[in-house]
Amino acid sequence: MKKIAPSILAADFANLEKEIKAVSQAGADLIHVDVMDGHFVPNITIGAPVVASLKKISTVPLDVHLMIDKPEKFIDDFLKAGSDYLTIHIESTDQAEIILKKIQTKAKSGLSLKPKTKISVLEPYLKWVDLVLVMTVEPGFGGQSFMPDQVEKIAWLVDYRKKHHLNYEIEVDGGVNFETRKYLNGADILVSGSYIFKNDYKKNIDSLR
Repeated sequence: MKKIAPSILAADFANLEKEIKAVSQAGADLIHVDVMDGHFVPNITIGAPVVASLKKISTVPLDVHLMIDKPEKFIDDFLKAGSDYLTIHIESTDQAEIILKKIQTKAKSGLSLKPKTKISVLEPYLKWVDLVLVMTVEPGFGGQSFMPDQVEKIAWLVDYRKKHHLNYEIEVDGGVNFETRKYLNGADILVSGSYIFKNDYKKNIDSLR
């Protein structure tokens, strides 16, 4: 059964505690937290202090996605804040191996890539990850249209995992809804923002699962 991770990028930030508790009670398996720095992607969201605050109120694990340059400078802060999953982008650093091993001392490590990056670039690092996040939109803003040409990355990851006896989870983020979920066979975790937070939480979480 697929895990569902509502993305708080689409939540009402004025009532964030209420929103997180509501989707958790509606069946969310994880809370997806997008961290953007205005450099790696053209948007700015939140930092480690907010993640620490979310940790105090969330009853489900925090799935923190770092869309920031040089994440090695901030890994300690986000681990200390209580990230349960901590995902970095392969394009954002030349220290991916070191970072992933460090994350694994306190949390589950994740690796992601932008749509234009070839999935094979991740191959040297897959033995150090607990999760691989496939972006089916350009990272930076919520509400974008699903990019079906990225689905082949899911199949590649499923095949690689089987061939090499690995156990990483495959997560998909970007334009995930009732219509696009049919393309996502093989994915273990579905991240969805607008589709969940702008509608009936439980109904739409159940529809994705």
